[in-house]
Amino acid sequence: MIPDALTQFLDRGGPALWLIGLLSVLTLALILWKLWRFALIGAWSGAATARAVELWTSGQTEAAIATVSGRRSLRARLAHTAMAARIDAGFSADEAREETARVAKADLAQARRGLRALELIAAIAPLLGLLGTVLGMIDAFQTLQDAGSRADPSALAGGIWEALLTTAAGMAVAIPASMALSWFDSIVERLQADMEDTATRIFLRGGPRPGTGAGG
Repeated sequence: MIPDALTQFLDRGGPALWLIGLLSVLTLALILWKLWRFALIGAWSGAATARAVELWTSGQTEAAIATVSGRRSLRARLAHTAMAARIDAGFSADEAREETARVAKADLAQARRGLRALELIAAIAPLLGLLGTVLGMIDAFQTLQDAGSRADPSALAGGIWEALLTTAAGMAVAIPASMALSWFDSIVERLQADMEDTATRIFLRGGPRPGTGAGG
């Protein structure tokens, strides 16, 4: 249930402020959801993958694969896919790279899920705030016109500051949404760079030679 004080505050800004209020709740939910998703996919962990690549480059193929086997981290999944494709006799070197790239693209798309929604909120929240302010100003000046010579300046000022509430609220939603979006983008970019580096090291060093399969 919405507290009465909050309801009164939202009513002052009209429908635009109610929409911005809903966007604020959605923004918070998206940010918390993305943090949870990033934790699940191991966005801040890569020690096991780094260890597996070290084992791979030193020729300990089975130990390297076992290190990343069954892990949910995107880095580990990518490393396991690349290693398994390298030792699979049914894959040529090019096919192994294509399979690794396919898995990487799917995993990165999963990591980017929800970012478009944050980007949209960051873009439309200030516009909704501006729209609410314009509508509020129109209403305030219509009230002033109707009052004629009996217009009360304090009433006009009250109408103007209430109209400006929506602009402030729109910015208050857009700023954290933009900051979260930039941070999440940097996390995905770091993931992508680490995954590319991992795949490159696996295909360039260690394991069977390209095109020779497991027995090469």
